[in-house]
Amino acid sequence: MNIKVFVAGHKGMVGSAIARQLSAVESVEILTADRSELNLLDQSSVSDYFSHNNIDQVYLAAAKVGGIVANNTYPAEFIYQNLTIQNNIVHSAYANGVKQLLFLGSSCIYPKFAEQPMTEHSLLTGTLESTNEPYAIAKIAGIKLCESYNRQYGVDYRSVMPTNLYGENDNFHPENSHVIPALMRRFHEAKEANAEKVTVWGSGKPMREFLHVDDMAAASIHVMNLDSDTYQANTQPMLSHINVGTGIDCTIRELAETMCRVVEFEGKLEFDASKPDGTPRKLMDVSRLKSLGWEASISLEEGLSKTYQWFLDNQSSMRN
Repeated sequence: MNIKVFVAGHKGMVGSAIARQLSAVESVEILTADRSELNLLDQSSVSDYFSHNNIDQVYLAAAKVGGIVANNTYPAEFIYQNLTIQNNIVHSAYANGVKQLLFLGSSCIYPKFAEQPMTEHSLLTGTLESTNEPYAIAKIAGIKLCESYNRQYGVDYRSVMPTNLYGENDNFHPENSHVIPALMRRFHEAKEANAEKVTVWGSGKPMREFLHVDDMAAASIHVMNLDSDTYQANTQPMLSHINVGTGIDCTIRELAETMCRVVEFEGKLEFDASKPDGTPRKLMDVSRLKSLGWEASISLEEGLSKTYQWFLDNQSSMRN
């Protein structure tokens, strides 16, 4: 028997990857709706959508996202829109009999100075990074919303928290993209211009973890499809979220050197140590996910190569 699965945010990087992988499953009927069809900020519209579609599962990948500049410039929009989207979807799912939902969050839920690698138990143990605090609080609220509906209504709403993601359908905007798409675009443009060098901000010493979006999609589907006894045996009612990552990090220098190889930039790589480095290290503890039978399979170089090919194939339709 087919199940009807609603992927909220199917045009985003993660949502599109989940939809691609689910499309290969014959027993799944995927439901999607773009903004012209469904305004996720409108409670009555979301309620009507759920009441008319007899949905079995929901992947809640819809969110307002952005880099440091966007988070600093529009904090009200980041907290309001994310809280509203989550509230509308989770409550409408419950009100219309949806038993299974997966909420996708972010590693920014953890305190700024959380012990490394960051475990799920680090949640709510310290002060958040100020630049994205409103977004992080919305994501924490999403976890607690799912847990509260589970406790009160007996539904099965789960949460996964990914590390830094990259891949197809990423945002390559020159000013508000994250580190991998920003570097990829810079190295590509430097290669096209036959530039002698590319300068990367900072010393290159900070360590970061990166997960390809196809691995994130696979992990999300794996967690969604775990039987409830297995899931509950490896989580707690009020600590139910699961970290998703590789469990492996690299220095920014290593990332830049790998990017040089992938893009085939033959110029010089320099680092400007006068620029800020940011947090020395951000690494997820993924032992809970491994105990549930899943681990990442796409290496950084393989993932960057896949992403660069997508970048080359889609430059004409990309935002400038």
